[in-house]
Amino acid sequence: MSELDVGSRVELTVGPVAHGGHCVARHEGRVIFVRHALPDEVVIAEVTEGGEGSRFLRADAVQIIEASADRVAARCPVAGPGGCGGCDLQHVSLPAQRQWKATVIAEQLRRLAGIEREVIVEPLADDDGFTYRTRVDLAVDEEGVAGLRKHRSHDVLPVDGCPIAVPEISTEIARLTPKRHPDVGVISLAHTSTGETSVRERLRGWHTDGGGLLTEVVPTPNGQVRLTIAEDSFFQVHRDAPRAFVDAVLEAAQVRPGERVLDLYAGVGLFSVPLALAAGGDGQLVAVESDPAATGLLADNLADTPQAVALAGRVDDLFGVARPKPKGRRRGGGRGRTWVPARSPLMPPSADVVVLDPPRSGADRHVIGAVTALRPRRIVYVACDPAALGRDTGYLRDGGYEMGELRAFDAFPQTHHVECIATFERAAD
Repeated sequence: MSELDVGSRVELTVGPVAHGGHCVARHEGRVIFVRHALPDEVVIAEVTEGGEGSRFLRADAVQIIEASADRVAARCPVAGPGGCGGCDLQHVSLPAQRQWKATVIAEQLRRLAGIEREVIVEPLADDDGFTYRTRVDLAVDEEGVAGLRKHRSHDVLPVDGCPIAVPEISTEIARLTPKRHPDVGVISLAHTSTGETSVRERLRGWHTDGGGLLTEVVPTPNGQVRLTIAEDSFFQVHRDAPRAFVDAVLEAAQVRPGERVLDLYAGVGLFSVPLALAAGGDGQLVAVESDPAATGLLADNLADTPQAVALAGRVDDLFGVARPKPKGRRRGGGRGRTWVPARSPLMPPSADVVVLDPPRSGADRHVIGAVTALRPRRIVYVACDPAALGRDTGYLRDGGYEMGELRAFDAFPQTHHVECIATFERAAD
């Protein structure tokens, strides 16, 4: 058996796609995760991580011997092997990208939740998968050079634009990258639906305060919603995603006037405000967010909907469920949980509809248990990671809820990322 180390090159026949933007190949019984490849291609791959004793290797396809019919030329000069870590699918045609993502979602649901589901990834409004991104962070190295991070590295690659960014941001990148930026760690760029373009330099090692305020306007079935956000606020990066996701969540939730709705991981209120309007003056909307800056903006954005309240705090804390222990601190045979906080009296004992949009890691088994204990008639889960969706779908099934409609959106073209919105209802007793 030939040993492979970083820098080794080997000819591979590429296998199926896998979660994370790579394909699976095998060499003499060893698994190799190959980026910049497509299924059934024959490639020369260069090992980038791993070696003797590693469970698996990572590699880049640096030469294509037999190309797939779905292969296209990347539009960005730093999108290939050794380049930027952002656009890992620029070598794949747009229809094949969407099929790639659909395959990954279906595989994660099958493996983690025991569900067989045909998945279709829907496009959003963009220019063939380019010029859609409204937020970009430029890293700045010790020499003051600004650019994009190299894949799985702290190295900075200077660029003169970004083909997936909206033109206003590409123009700013071209203006900023020839200059030196001493003492700066990150330059955050944002372009809003109202035409504002923000450029914020964050000093190296300094805590961020959220930055200045921006305005986003989101069209909804109940009229336009104006949201105040901070320059550092989390907000969907595809210019069409806020509209599409609000429409999909409202359609999935089917909130009736007078109902109680719980919006978990609410951010600045992208879903909270439309959900509160759907519940009406006789209903109630409880929005939960842990980030202090986002919570203040959430309360401001809900100010015109008196039926809504913003709760500041972690979702698990407010539900009174045990936090998971931080990694590396499980000593003495512990079960992986730490202290159990008291349930907040402000959390409702029941809800008609629950919407949750957790971070990439998912909502956690104990939070899902607290949600199902509310006995909502509908749960709407917004997921940016298919593996987290698969795991939490399994927990929801354990709690008596079955997945109904599942919609997947190509909110991050040219990358392996995808957004899903799933509806769950109580299984028949």
